[in-house]
Amino acid sequence: MVNIDTVYQRVLAIANKEQRGYITPLEFNLLANQAAIAVFEQYFYDRNKLADITGNSTEFSDTDTMLDEKITLFAQLDVPVPGGNLLPNNLYRLGSVYYEESVANWAPYAGAQPNDLRRYEAKLVSAKEWLVIQNTPLLKPTDKRPIYIRRQNNEISVFRSGNAMITDGVVINFIAQPEKVEWGYDVVGEKALYNGNPGRTIHFQHHPSDETTLVLKVLELAGVIIEDQGVVQYANTKDSQIQQQQKS
Repeated sequence: MVNIDTVYQRVLAIANKEQRGYITPLEFNLLANQAAIAVFEQYFYDRNKLADITGNSTEFSDTDTMLDEKITLFAQLDVPVPGGNLLPNNLYRLGSVYYEESVANWAPYAGAQPNDLRRYEAKLVSAKEWLVIQNTPLLKPTDKRPIYIRRQNNEISVFRSGNAMITDGVVINFIAQPEKVEWGYDVVGEKALYNGNPGRTIHFQHHPSDETTLVLKVLELAGVIIEDQGVVQYANTKDSQIQQQQKS
């Protein structure tokens, strides 16, 4: 987690030092959410770039491992899918899709408990492939080898033996979108005073190491909005230095 008040105070301190003026809480909250998404999405671009690069063997400093650690903060595991088809609204990237079935539906085996579940991972196929599979006996799904297709309306369809659609027992792992952040405040004497109450303030979900990156991203966005190229250049220069240092 990254404390949102820390980010706001650092943004204000840099903006004042550069004599760029005051950034209101409303402006900051808008920019902070844009920055949160931008930093979050950068994880996946960086991850793809590193996919073909062998990581180093230094504990706690391998770039590939650090990126995985950051992404994991947004991971949602073993989430039930209502009706077996409706994906969560906050889904960013879908991971594994599983079909769970109680062992009560199978022949008893040694050590089995009444509430034990058997889990089978479903394989993703395209809609075009699904048309072929339905008419190819060897490729048809089974109870132990289910398949699924992704729909355009944020839905999936999971199939088992007999091409039957599964409506219960579907669970997924996925990466969720960042929660909306907010610097909570109360207006006292025409001044905005920070209110850290959980009901008013929502911090960044990001890894603590991303604090400086978030500060610079907010500054960059602020410079674009107020059309101050100096702020944009300052933020870009500092961010480039950080990126170069991290990848060196």
